[in-house]
Amino acid sequence: MSDIPSPEFSGLEGGEEQASEDVLQEVVNWYNTQIVKERRAPVPDEERIEELKAGRQAVLADQAQLATADPEEAERIAAVYAARLKELNES
Repeated sequence: MSDIPSPEFSGLEGGEEQASEDVLQEVVNWYNTQIVKERRAPVPDEERIEELKAGRQAVLADQAQLATADPEEAERIAAVYAARLKELNES
């Protein structure tokens, strides 16, 4: 087994991209959780559900944009959503 070289990953890029995707996924998860909670409420607020769904859809659109974003744009998107996630978690 010691004759098999271990893979070298230090030169690979993508750590920042993955972090950006992770932040956006956390925001999507927040929206999903809120939508489920609202739907399970004794009297669901349909207007709030629609607002949550629209918010989630906006995140999904930005998440799709990450695939073609340059590193600076990906960083900007991640920063915006990191701030939004903090704000959502505090509300």
